[in-house]
Amino acid sequence: MLIIAVSSRALFNFEAENNVFEQPEYISDTEHLAYKRLQLEKINTPALPGVAFQLIKKLLSLNLPHRQLCEVIIVSRNDPVSGLRVFYSAQAAQLNITRAVFTGGNNSYPYLVPFKATLFLSANADDVRGALAAGFAAAQVYVSSINGNEQQTSEIRIAFDGDAVLFSDEAENIYQSHGLAAFEAHESANATKALPAGPFKPLLEALQILQAIPDLPIKIRTALVTARSAPAHERAIRTLMAWNITVDEAMFLGGLNKTDFLKVFAPDFFFDDQTQHCELASQVTPTAQVLSRTHLTLPTT
Repeated sequence: MLIIAVSSRALFNFEAENNVFEQPEYISDTEHLAYKRLQLEKINTPALPGVAFQLIKKLLSLNLPHRQLCEVIIVSRNDPVSGLRVFYSAQAAQLNITRAVFTGGNNSYPYLVPFKATLFLSANADDVRGALAAGFAAAQVYVSSINGNEQQTSEIRIAFDGDAVLFSDEAENIYQSHGLAAFEAHESANATKALPAGPFKPLLEALQILQAIPDLPIKIRTALVTARSAPAHERAIRTLMAWNITVDEAMFLGGLNKTDFLKVFAPDFFFDDQTQHCELASQVTPTAQVLSRTHLTLPTT
């Protein structure tokens, strides 16, 4: 089963409430009473969809009455009282979500272990970084991303960057340290040697298992969208072959802006590790950043 853990701010638009939570005058309010009061006042008002809403809705549509292929769990730093509104919003949106953990401000990522989560989407950088360090596919959503296309209902489409996402950051580090020529020379010399796995290999693997099911109610389509180009393309393809994993589309863009290509593919979600790519992509598609040691903060956009 595909198990997706999602925070309340990734699933729903709680930005107005979060602004209250982060107001300077409330910093000394360790109980966050103003925030809790606001959530309680709105407890019967469903929250609007957040950046991950359309993806979650589509993933849940994989389930049939006699077969469950995907479970979505809310893993949130919200307090239990605010959690009432989260559950109410899920019910109002007809999202079949029955399990949740509300940590009242503490780290939420440790609960990914007992839930055996495949993917964790959160707006909190600390939780994402902790989840990645623990070996989970995790990304920080750009809450300002354009929402998913509700009209595209025939497929679940997910796009991945390559290095530091599907693959390890081994080659990326060479590029950052020594430049493009050294990167291309290294990748050409190691073209037949599979790259080490990145944090999102398990998710792509799980999606491929689902794709093999013949009577899925909604099809799944994946894409590799990478700044690599020839000759560095070969190692990426050979790595996927060595893993016995395929993607439906592969785009080797050689540094071109990924945004125009994402417009064509129209993914329900795009995962990248580079801040610049994520900022641009978030203008055309739901986007999340796979944080690394160099990404200490997510810029406000």
